Amino acid sequence: MATQTALITGASSGIGRELANCFAQDKYNLVLVALEPDLLNQAASEIRQQYGVEVTTITKDLFKRDAPFEVYNEIKAKGTQIDVLVNDAGQGQYGTFDTTDINRELDIIQLNIGAYVVFAKLYLQEFKARNEGKILFVGSIAGELPGPLQAVYHGTKAFVNSFVESIQEENKDSNVTITNLLPGITKTDFFNKAHMTQAKNVAEGQGMEAADVAKEGYKALMKGESRHIAGVMNNVQVGFSKVMPDPLVAAQVHQQSKPVDGDESAR
Repeated sequence: MATQTALITGASSGIGRELANCFAQDKYNLVLVALEPDLLNQAASEIRQQYGVEVTTITKDLFKRDAPFEVYNEIKAKGTQIDVLVNDAGQGQYGTFDTTDINRELDIIQLNIGAYVVFAKLYLQEFKARNEGKILFVGSIAGELPGPLQAVYHGTKAFVNSFVESIQEENKDSNVTITNLLPGITKTDFFNKAHMTQAKNVAEGQGMEAADVAKEGYKALMKGESRHIAGVMNNVQVGFSKVMPDPLVAAQVHQQSKPVDGDESAR
């Protein structure tokens, strides 16, 4: 069988980086997209050395509206066929909504929603034309829960969950598989970028290892699952949220996310 290629966004660290390992282990060639060239090149070098696969890197700021189109056109210009799309890149911002930076939040909306939608549309059209291909969305259990102190991030992930369910239904009779991976708190650089390291549930060291989340997500994608919540406790939390009144869930998430120093304003 001809070697297949996976495109992974947010691939320089965290879940995206670990997913790159999963694909490389199965001898997929990779196109890795991220903002930090040093981390991206280091990841590519390590993967080539360990797994012997081809790795192409594209440094791109997916906060910018045109960036996903530029990535797509660059890949097309090289004549590379993408067989699996992994939408992973995402960021958040910690603090009460009245104190957070609106421009950063608009960037986050573009990254967490806009880039996902553009990549999904462009590659879904390609995959449908070939009647094959796989798409993995890295969503979040945040999309299932209200998110005091991360209102915009939770809102973007709620969009992703709804969006994925809609396009899954539209494409259920094709050979294209679309999987939504929903991690909970994961030990990555996400919380540093979100200025959230002082949140109680982060400071206490809660969360799964990124490699474990990636392995679960990769397995779910390859089995053709439509949705996979990573980790037993995350499944329990989402299950309870379905039977508890929303205001109670919001209050519970708020308590878990409160900063250890008591100052909820953005940092």
